[in-house]
Amino acid sequence: MPLPIKISEETFTPRQQAVLTAALDLLVENGDGLTMTAVARRASCSKETLYKWFGDRDGLLTATVQWQAAKVRMPHVDRSHLSAKVLRESLQQFARDLLTTIIGEVSITLNRTAITHAAQEKDSLGNIVLENGPMAIRRRLKPILEAARDARLVRFTSSEDAYRTFFGLVVRDVQIRLLLGDNSLTQSNVEANIEADVVAATDQFLALYGAKANS
Repeated sequence: MPLPIKISEETFTPRQQAVLTAALDLLVENGDGLTMTAVARRASCSKETLYKWFGDRDGLLTATVQWQAAKVRMPHVDRSHLSAKVLRESLQQFARDLLTTIIGEVSITLNRTAITHAAQEKDSLGNIVLENGPMAIRRRLKPILEAARDARLVRFTSSEDAYRTFFGLVVRDVQIRLLLGDNSLTQSNVEANIEADVVAATDQFLALYGAKANS
């Protein structure tokens, strides 16, 4: 039985996607200055439509973060045909999506703004980003890891610990350095090394958790 690809919060109409893309563009341009009025103007729609679709500003922010996080896709595998090759390809796809997403200007702006809000104890943006970004992304890979464990391709006690290990191997210190504005690390040189980093992280993870490594 195939594992599901989509979760309900990622299902947006093309028009809603255009609105959310406009909201992301405004976040990059203005950071904290996102308003329903500005989004309605940029997306050429009415504020009434925004309120109907998303409820309020927090609802719009939640959908915006979900739309950004949806770029990290859930690998689509069939439990009955899960092989070592399919597992490796699935992990690499996830790692590639994850790195490509977190190094983008949108993710950096979202995280910087959320961190600032959390430090100032302002509204709920920090919780919105945490729950609908990193936590939602985590929920996408853990079923794959658990299916691989059931197929005896990997061994671990906790899928949470296994996920954290894989995340750490993929992201390393790249995200924090970008968030802190490390001038020696640019988006272009990270992008140039993504494929090598994806392969290395997957190899390292399977060396740690692969069934052969633990036999």
